[in-house]
Amino acid sequence: MTWTFTRDLDSFLATAEPAAALHPAENTLVLTITAALRRHGPRFYGDGLPLFGWWRRADGTVNGWVVRTPPHPLQVGVVPAEAVPSLAHAIGEWGVTAVSAERSVADTLTASWPDRAIAQEQRLYRLAELTPPSPCPAGRARTATVADRALLIEWHRAFARDTGQSADRGESAVDDRISYGGLALWEHGGVPVSMAGMTRPAAGTVRVAPVYTPPGLRGRGYAAAVTAHISRAALDTGAAGVLLFTDIANPTSNGVYRRVGYRPLAERVVVTRAARPAVTSA
Repeated sequence: MTWTFTRDLDSFLATAEPAAALHPAENTLVLTITAALRRHGPRFYGDGLPLFGWWRRADGTVNGWVVRTPPHPLQVGVVPAEAVPSLAHAIGEWGVTAVSAERSVADTLTASWPDRAIAQEQRLYRLAELTPPSPCPAGRARTATVADRALLIEWHRAFARDTGQSADRGESAVDDRISYGGLALWEHGGVPVSMAGMTRPAAGTVRVAPVYTPPGLRGRGYAAAVTAHISRAALDTGAAGVLLFTDIANPTSNGVYRRVGYRPLAERVVVTRAARPAVTSA
């Protein structure tokens, strides 16, 4: 039983990704991050070179996955309890200063950090039965285009600031999502009032992200409407599952997603040391 670590994405994709895809919801971040790196190159998330890892059982079965894209937290997918101590030892040698993982795994990985702090608590939801808001707010949804690029970049950066993420990838994230119709706007009177995006399908699942409404326009049902619209678009891609993350500390967004049909699946935390790197939301 051992961990293997490499900077060779092709090796990870060939050896570890097929097994990770058997748990697409729990490994959603690992799968979407590695898919983006395959499509856009190793420096898509930052200047540091990514690192990939997988754990094998004694029978050779791959059953644990991590990916690190500096300066972002180490993203931990499904990892069995017996693999966590050796992973903790490894990340100690690397000088990792932030971990994103299921709560109990994150606690074990960072137990030796004297200055540990929880930077964010996240809840993973899966769509059960799509329930568009009723009554629906005034306006309509449409797919965002290149003509909306400046506004979308501004809103991506605002979303990143609101959620403690890095705003550095605003332009590249918008360009990527526009390229496959992965951003939608809710308009009222012909003016965009809310935005929702979705990832490309990965192992049969799509994740809704980001969802953003400017502060002065909140509380009018726009976020629920545009989330329902992008969720329908995700289902129309043929996705077997639609996922999204929320900040547990935000009761408004959690309530919105429950009302349109999402149900809690798991909880993750981002644990940091003294320095607080940006959270990756691929």
